[in-house]
Amino acid sequence: MSNTDSFIDEVTEEVRRDRLFALMRRYGWIAVLVVILLVGGAAWNEWRKASARASAEQLGDAILSALEQDDSQERVTALDAIEAPTPGGKALLNLLKASEQAGAGDDAGARGSLDAISADSDVPEIYRQIAAFKALTRGNANMSAEDRRLRFEALATPGSPVRVLAEEQLALIDIETGDTEAALARLQAILEDAEITSGLRLRATQLIVALGGTPVETSAG
Repeated sequence: MSNTDSFIDEVTEEVRRDRLFALMRRYGWIAVLVVILLVGGAAWNEWRKASARASAEQLGDAILSALEQDDSQERVTALDAIEAPTPGGKALLNLLKASEQAGAGDDAGARGSLDAISADSDVPEIYRQIAAFKALTRGNANMSAEDRRLRFEALATPGSPVRVLAEEQLALIDIETGDTEAALARLQAILEDAEITSGLRLRATQLIVALGGTPVETSAG
């Protein structure tokens, strides 16, 4: 390589270096900002996770303490005093409170706690449907068969976590209203459902036999 070529290369390299430094002086703050945002975002995410975990642990400790009370009414009072940080936590508290109220013989209070969950749009849908189902099974004396049928049908839709249980309640309403044929058909459909539990399978089989039917053998469950 000639001296001229070497000199040209050196000049070219210097020009590139000068341009790079100029670009860094002009736009370097952007790179610094990106680094700060990335580090800050990671730190915020970790803080948020730790905060949520601590909040959940605090709620769990408070619930366990409340459930250690001597009788149902004391447990209801203790659960009532707990502040839940999230809609899901609030729903869990109300489900537990409803259970204790029912244990204390306060059916009206239990239904009120369950209705509060099912009516809260901020609560996850799974809690709302479970609460609505439990409230319906506790409110039979105050509702007509047709009203209960309409509400259980709304819970028996595909994807509902209480769908098969709602179908069982609809079969019981069929029996209550004297439609044995419809009850048998519904109970047999329950036996054939892939989501059936062993307990529900036993109840459905017993009901079919009690109604004079013959359970059809299935491979479900």
